[in-house]
Amino acid sequence: MPATRPRSRYALDRGLTTRMVTTMFLIGLLYVVFVGVLLALLRDSWTIVLLIAGGLFIAQFWFSDRIAAHAMGAREVTPEQAPELHGVVDRVCALADMPKPRVAIADSDIPNAFATGRSEKTALICASTGLLRRLEPAELEGVLAHELSHVAHRDVVVMTIASFLGVLSGVMIRVWLYSGLGRNSRDANTAIAVLVIPLVSAVVYVISFLLTRLLSRYRELSADRAAALLTGRPSALASALVKVSGEMARIPTRDLRKAEPFNAFWFAPAVPVKASLSRLLSSHPTLEQRLDQLGRISTELGR
Repeated sequence: MPATRPRSRYALDRGLTTRMVTTMFLIGLLYVVFVGVLLALLRDSWTIVLLIAGGLFIAQFWFSDRIAAHAMGAREVTPEQAPELHGVVDRVCALADMPKPRVAIADSDIPNAFATGRSEKTALICASTGLLRRLEPAELEGVLAHELSHVAHRDVVVMTIASFLGVLSGVMIRVWLYSGLGRNSRDANTAIAVLVIPLVSAVVYVISFLLTRLLSRYRELSADRAAALLTGRPSALASALVKVSGEMARIPTRDLRKAEPFNAFWFAPAVPVKASLSRLLSSHPTLEQRLDQLGRISTELGR
């Protein structure tokens, strides 16, 4: 469960803490109900249910950050291999008074960055070659400060756990469809399970998806604000946002689609948020919302 106070100089965001706690409670309640329904309907296969649920939770919590980093092509680099990137990370960590994470580079022309890790000790921050090539030092500092705030606020691990239930419900549907559970059985409970399990799994998936998306959009605004206040240069972060969003339009659609499944990790979404429905389903707020907030912070700071 997230701590009530961050262990760094990043600005405390009580709204984010409240949303993380609320999301975790609702997801946990949904998880208990979901597993309870599965156990009630699959009494003869309860060991399979528990093994799948327990195994997936452990894998999601301990390995999801490594899997995501590997899937996005993150390659850990030393200060000798990437002195400029390490220098910026060192400055941000000094400002925030937090441990330095592992530093990585993704060989991709998509200008983006992300952070993963269950804690500050296991954290990894990664910037793409496309981002490093396009941003000025002050802009890069703003982006990395944004990503490190996710680690400081611990919303990375909350998002990892919160997304678990959606993964579990999807897997349960596949297991039920392809494992032969209940196939060719005339048992009444099995017949009910055949109808109910896919329906319950689908409902659980939709609810957990919407809850995590709602939290994800808020945490991006929170990270923008925390980074702007920490560095004292909201204009540099705004400039980076505009530049990254503009450059996305020049990236081949095929490459953007490959990156889209990892949108929740990225500094900016691979596919822009436009229509009202896509805003509801998006992992990020719109560019306009983010720039408006940074504009207000700039006014507050008198810059």
